Amino acid sequence: MSPAIRFDRNELSGAFGDMGTDVPLIIGVALASHLDGASVLIMFGVMQILTGLAYRMPMPVQPLKAMAAIVIAQQTAPEILYGAGIAIGVTMLILASSGALTWLARIVPKSVVRGIQFGLGLQLASISLQNYVRAESVTGYLLAGLAFVIVVLLLGNRRLPAALPVVALGLAIAAYRLDPSLLAASMGLHLPSPHVPQLSDIATGFVLLALPQIPLSLGNSVLATRQLAHDLFPERNLTIRKIGITYAAMNLISPWLGGIPTCHGSGGMAGHYAFGGRTGGSVIIYGLIFVALGLLFGSGFDQIARAFPLPILGVLLLFEALSLIWLIRDTADSRLEFPIAALVGLMAVGLPYGYLVGMVAGTILVWLGARVNLVNIDKH
Repeated sequence: MSPAIRFDRNELSGAFGDMGTDVPLIIGVALASHLDGASVLIMFGVMQILTGLAYRMPMPVQPLKAMAAIVIAQQTAPEILYGAGIAIGVTMLILASSGALTWLARIVPKSVVRGIQFGLGLQLASISLQNYVRAESVTGYLLAGLAFVIVVLLLGNRRLPAALPVVALGLAIAAYRLDPSLLAASMGLHLPSPHVPQLSDIATGFVLLALPQIPLSLGNSVLATRQLAHDLFPERNLTIRKIGITYAAMNLISPWLGGIPTCHGSGGMAGHYAFGGRTGGSVIIYGLIFVALGLLFGSGFDQIARAFPLPILGVLLLFEALSLIWLIRDTADSRLEFPIAALVGLMAVGLPYGYLVGMVAGTILVWLGARVNLVNIDKH
């Protein structure tokens, strides 16, 4: 029997646990590549809804982070972005179907996965504190401080989940800042715009955007997400293959209707869970919000989203980051695992292709450490 999907206030609170990561990246990619706002929002929301139904747990859908960073920096053409989505979808489908992802999950130790999660948590915390909390000077610090206190006082409260009053505060400020005429002008029914990716765009997108994304996807979207799902929902026995297949399916569908490339992610799951999400309901609610915004306000979404105070998004993102960083605690009792997990995390943050370098180096170090221990045992 499939687990129930709930739609209560805790699932509603959990729905906002990944806002701090998603919203800025969606806006940045849409503006950099001059994408149709309605298509981006509707398809992103639809993928959330389908994922919530498929997993019946707070399995998130997120923009591809490495790909988004390149697109924002280089103002990549939309055709190349759509082609990259198809390319990484095909790549992940091959890896999942062939068993390569399952093999990777067997050989990469848990301490290395914890290091990947630790590194991502450090990265998200840095973005939160440096880019978001400081975005509005003194006013921003005050808003962030107030939001932080609210979350600390209410975190884990099932009657008044922490994200609800924080998001309500942000929405009230956004409503005050918004020009009513702008909101009225953006209203209307908007539908996704179809697009047919060309083979040349897929090939170019693979080289320029998909290849740099693959190491992060293997480390965070697949391995770390599988580990976190096992930590939070051990009874579900979620497989690596299923994560790879749904990752592939999203990217083989979205580009045809103007959607951005997406993935799953341990940070998003940690965020949904930290703020109360326990079923697929939080992800479905989150998706419905994006679909409604796309259908009704697609042309004005960037202005609407920019009115939401970044310091409040930063606090939501910070608690998502802390949830990931805290996972390293289960390696603390091991002389071998904790240093390796910490080193992998620092490599992930500080080196080019850090997630790939950290994953390979950490796996080798664990293997070497195990060999040394066996030799020492034999000597005694």
